[in-house]
Amino acid sequence: MNGQLVADTTELTAQNSTELVSLSELTHFDSPRLSGADSEHVRLLADSEDELPPILVNRRSMHVIDGMHRVHAASLRGQEKIEAVFCECGDEEAFVLAVKANISHGLPLPRSDRNAAAKRIINAHPEWSDRSIASVTGLSHKTVGAIRRRASGEIPQSHTRLGRDGRERPVDAADGRIQAGRILAERPGVSLREAAREAGVSPATVRDVRDRLRRGEAPAGRTLGAAAPGPAVAAGTLPRSKELARIDRGPDLSLLIHNLRKDPSLRLSESGRTLLRLLDACTVGPQEWARISDNVPPHRVEIIATAARECSRAWHDFATELEQRSSRQASG
Repeated sequence: MNGQLVADTTELTAQNSTELVSLSELTHFDSPRLSGADSEHVRLLADSEDELPPILVNRRSMHVIDGMHRVHAASLRGQEKIEAVFCECGDEEAFVLAVKANISHGLPLPRSDRNAAAKRIINAHPEWSDRSIASVTGLSHKTVGAIRRRASGEIPQSHTRLGRDGRERPVDAADGRIQAGRILAERPGVSLREAAREAGVSPATVRDVRDRLRRGEAPAGRTLGAAAPGPAVAAGTLPRSKELARIDRGPDLSLLIHNLRKDPSLRLSESGRTLLRLLDACTVGPQEWARISDNVPPHRVEIIATAARECSRAWHDFATELEQRSSRQASG
């Protein structure tokens, strides 16, 4: 889904076959329309000779995500059933889908309803960026930012924002700069683009951090009390401040995958769910790996070791392809 936070209802409809569902099975509408259904629009749909397009229904709850007016119109026509596409998601994910659907087709969602929807989405997903929420609600990112600021006392605070490309970035730019400084110090030959991707900042920011470090300055612009001169920094011996004195280990894979599972763009597509299952299989802890290793039959050690290396090579090739595609898109 190309980094979208949620799938479009049109995409879900195209990916899944329709089913006939009884109107009596549909429970209730969690609609972003604060005033409910528009009776005039319902009447227009009911009087039309066209077949009603499929509605979108959450199979978990039988709530209508998209198609409230079509359901009422079908009832007015005397229909007992209506074509539906089913998906499975949580209530808040369903609400986001409903909002996105109501700004992309059908009766436009009034601005007041979009503002209310933006506030609810911010409450449910404080880690989403203003631009991401703007893409869902049809508001400008500045309007979303203003709504976030007005409701800051009611909204859970998050130190990162999830962008439309699916990447998390720090709200406090200093955190990203400090992370970039650590990467540059530990791996002097790393490219600006790679360091930027890992730190969640732009390549231009990494370049500025690199220049600051060479001048003996802190990544975020604060003077390092006992900083060594530029050549020492360039040699990879950057003195560690408290912010930089972090444990030298890779990212927590379980935490990364936990965060990925929050992204509806992965959870609501078959390929996304397959990817999450494959990643989840890699979260076995050291003790469990040791237990598995101890129980490998001696006569299968060589074959299993070869298979493990092939799996590692496949993941490496997959990661390389993703990075190269991202690089092409950024340069294009």
